[in-house]
Amino acid sequence: MNTSAFAILPATAARGALSIEYRWIGVERADAPLAVFLHEGLGSIAIWKDWPQALCERLGMRGLVYSRPGYGRSTPRPHEVKWPVDYLERQACDVLPALLDALDVSAAQRERMWLVGHSDGGTIALHYAARFPHALAGAVAIAPHVFVEDVSVAGIVATKAAYEQSTGLRERLARYHDDVDSAFYGWADIWLAPAFRTWNIVDQLGAIRAPLLAVQALDDHYGTMAQIETIGEAVPHARVVALAEGGHSPHRDAPQSLNDAIAQFVLEQRQQAVSA
Repeated sequence: MNTSAFAILPATAARGALSIEYRWIGVERADAPLAVFLHEGLGSIAIWKDWPQALCERLGMRGLVYSRPGYGRSTPRPHEVKWPVDYLERQACDVLPALLDALDVSAAQRERMWLVGHSDGGTIALHYAARFPHALAGAVAIAPHVFVEDVSVAGIVATKAAYEQSTGLRERLARYHDDVDSAFYGWADIWLAPAFRTWNIVDQLGAIRAPLLAVQALDDHYGTMAQIETIGEAVPHARVVALAEGGHSPHRDAPQSLNDAIAQFVLEQRQQAVSA
């Protein structure tokens, strides 16, 4: 990938001004559709490593990766600020559109745009697709969350314990975030908050009109197949794919299987669009 740049998002009534770390992929493919990559709850540009570039090359797309506020080199979350229960929806409906505006991604480009989200990023992709049903070509949600499961909470409790003990987790994450405690506790505190246990976006999914691929590995320790099965029930045109393995991060642990599923889906959608 190219060196990171920074976009300044102006303050709004709901938030202050933000500096957002971002990178373009495949800028030489100027006329190609854009894929926007939305990272996990502890992710950043750097944590993606080279997977977005490999997928863009396979699909013949341009790519945009960015670190959400609180992550990577973007504006850290002030330690006294807690993410609200609807924090993922705010990222989808406020921050992402503002970033696209700041980067001059036109309405015509957005109509050809694909969102590729992992975990929290998968949920953000679903929110965006529901709120802006005609402002994208399709979405891929990898290990997304649409409601809270006990296995998710248990996994985060275990991860928090590892972070606060001498396991090396905090030191490893600190390589990727300017303020590692801001990144970690922003994610852990909201997911473990009592008010978040009833969080549920299933009722919003029916507004999704764009092609949608939902992928989950059977050995995911942060969620079960109930997540993508629920998406399939709420969005009848969605394709639901179960991977035999890949854990919670199949782009890292089973990239071939994941990339095959994504490439097949995107290619079919292109063929259908041409023949329509």
